[in-house]
Amino acid sequence: MASKARVLRLRPLIPRSCSRPYHSYDHPPPPGPFNAVEESILAAAIPHVPSHGFTYTSLSLGAKTAGYIDASTNLFPRGSFSLVHYHLYTKRACLAQHKDILEPLDAGNKPLGTGVKVKALTWERLMGNREIIHRWQEALALMAQPSNIPTSLSELAALSDEIWFLAGDNAVNASWYSKRASLSSIYAATELFMTTDKSTEFADTKEFLDRRFKDVQAVGSIVGSMGQWAGFTAHAGLNVLRSKGVRI
Repeated sequence: MASKARVLRLRPLIPRSCSRPYHSYDHPPPPGPFNAVEESILAAAIPHVPSHGFTYTSLSLGAKTAGYIDASTNLFPRGSFSLVHYHLYTKRACLAQHKDILEPLDAGNKPLGTGVKVKALTWERLMGNREIIHRWQEALALMAQPSNIPTSLSELAALSDEIWFLAGDNAVNASWYSKRASLSSIYAATELFMTTDKSTEFADTKEFLDRRFKDVQAVGSIVGSMGQWAGFTAHAGLNVLRSKGVRI
């Protein structure tokens, strides 16, 4: 399983400031989800999201800012969801730039442990939503639309995989699956909690995240067989879908 062995890592085309070398032994990186014109419009549209939300208005303003006509929004058949997808994709890409998490040493001059890095990277990704968190329930509603669910869950899975990879996880046994399923569930639940958090600097969200990691440690210690993993993943998957607004 190529993805399991991490033989191929993407070099995101966007945003430029967050690009990084991809990890591949034999193959060039596949193209990203957006072409150059779409990228320029979406990059220009994102700054309008705090004021106008994940809407056609933001897309239209982005097209104008990028120097295109209003009709350029027709390039996005999935409409406002393209803004959501762009945000998910670019914020995931930027995680690799956090050298303060990936390279620091502890008091004994040893690299930080994988678990510490996973939690820190998860928190950094959540903080990537801070400027648009008051609009994120709009994004969740778009993500929960049936036609958008596959992409939404694919991005969630990619985020979990990216975090574990960046943290230095090299396991290729059954825990590869359980750890990623667990992290996906933790992230989705915490992201939803964050949309209602009014505490200073999202302190309540930080506490919520810490509790979720403590809770899942017990689960991780007992998920050993593929059968156990399948049962756990089914339960975690339902929770993820519910957190995205799907009524199941």
